[in-house]
Amino acid sequence: MTQTVSPAGAWALATVSTDAGPVACLEVDGVLYDLAASLTRVGWDGDVTGTALFEDWDRAEAALAQAAAQVSRDDAVDGMLPRLAPILYPGKVLCAGANYFKHMAEMGFPVSDKSTQRLFFFFKPPRNAVVGEGPTVHMPLDTNAFDWEVELALVIGKPCRAVSAEEALDYIAGYTVAVDFCARDLNKAPEQFYKLDWVAGKAQESCCPLGPRFIPASALPDPQALRLGLSVNGETKQDDITGDMIFSVAEQLSTLSRIMTLDPGDVVLTGTPAGVGAAKQTFLSVGDEVEAWIEGIGTLKNTIQPPKTNAG
Repeated sequence: MTQTVSPAGAWALATVSTDAGPVACLEVDGVLYDLAASLTRVGWDGDVTGTALFEDWDRAEAALAQAAAQVSRDDAVDGMLPRLAPILYPGKVLCAGANYFKHMAEMGFPVSDKSTQRLFFFFKPPRNAVVGEGPTVHMPLDTNAFDWEVELALVIGKPCRAVSAEEALDYIAGYTVAVDFCARDLNKAPEQFYKLDWVAGKAQESCCPLGPRFIPASALPDPQALRLGLSVNGETKQDDITGDMIFSVAEQLSTLSRIMTLDPGDVVLTGTPAGVGAAKQTFLSVGDEVEAWIEGIGTLKNTIQPPKTNAG
């Protein structure tokens, strides 16, 4: 199932790769426009690259809506250019582990009452792990169990520290599609006292594609009512709704914000539904095509490449 941005007339943010470098874009009705030019037209005098827009998100969102209403064909950008991650580059990438009821069940740990669970997180390195669409994801070195996990990713829109679940959604600027690719075998360390190696398993090079676009939170008012899924070589592997989360998006932000300040432009991956490769011991190979989609955001497509080294 392939999803596209909706509804018609909505705006989104994207980043494309050009010969001159990354270009930030405003997407309106499926057409890309140079973001800097579009915002200049409405009087925006700030930076538009990286996470700059999120530093004053309330003001930026208003300017973006205004710019989207008066785009000019003179600012159109080639829509066939490869898309990079829409956020270049997040300050932090935090990921919730084991956060869907059905996923826990397929892994052999069924949960009937979330009061018995402790929400936990791990990091991915932003500059090494975050990539965009296309032939960008490299098979990790030394793994024989490369797995997939489609996830709803949120982007922080203002400093968030010790907030309640009731107010947490107010701190989200918007959402994008993420895949938490991981090396299941490297994640395990049964012979060691710590048992799990989260860096070797989850922080691998190029293993956090984001995209194809960023959708403002105002366009997706209920993050617990989104369908999401993933296919490998056209075969559906995951297909569920975010309502199966054990801890809601709001609860996750509340918990995280008690651990650290979440800064504008930070990205949080919120867990994956059932259907991962580990459940059936079926894993990815070089050349496999992975499509991850989320209702109202779009489809992120990646092709698995050989391991990345200095030699190539």
